[in-house]
This record gives sequence, structure tokens and C-alpha cells, in this order.
Amino acid sequence: QVQLIESGGGLVQAGGSLRLSCAASGRTFSSRIMGWFRQAPGKEREFVAAISGGGSSAYYVDSAKGRFTISRDNAKNTVYLEMNSLKPEDTAVYYCTIGGIYWGQGTQVTVSS
Repeated sequence: QVQLIESGGGLVQAGGSLRLSCAASGRTFSSRIMGWFRQAPGKEREFVAAISGGGSSAYYVDSAKGRFTISRDNAKNTVYLEMNSLKPEDTAVYYCTIGGIYWGQGTQVTVSS
């Protein structure tokens, strides 16, 4: 059974940083794209970042470019999202996904102004 467990969320002041982790178990996903989405209260879930299987290509929503960095460690079956210069509008539940098929339970990120 595939499981994705996110961690690293929390409360941070504007301008601060957080590092989210998502550990996958049940299968090896080294060839699959992995990514992060987020959902703010009253809004639809939106794409944040994704990374190719080998880690050579990364994709970001415009609002995350220059502030967020996605990476992965295939030996650990884990994807990370380093978030810097956080803004109140980054407040959301962040979900990791493997190929849009498997999803984690989400981790709350709250950025205070």
C-alpha cells in the first residue's frame, strides 16, 4: 500500500522559511514525477512545484519562482520543498503527490504578517 507522509509545516512569520518533506512508502518512485500542491481556505487546490524522476527538471508556479526550491532524494523515496521569503498568501495546506495519483494527507503552513 502506497503512503505519502508530509512533515515540516507550521507557523512562521512573514519573511521566514520552512522545509517540507514528503516520504513515500510501499513502492519505489524514482522514475515518477513528484510534486507539491496547496489549498488555501475557500480556494481550489493549486499546483506549486514538481520535479522529474531524476531530479534534473523542476517546475514552479509563478508565485513560487525564486522563493521555493523542490528537490528529491530517490534513495530515501522523499521529496522536499524549501520555502523562503514566505508571505501570508502562502498560507495553505500543502499536499505532496506522485504523478497526481497518490496524495499525502497534507501539512498546514501558516504565515503570519
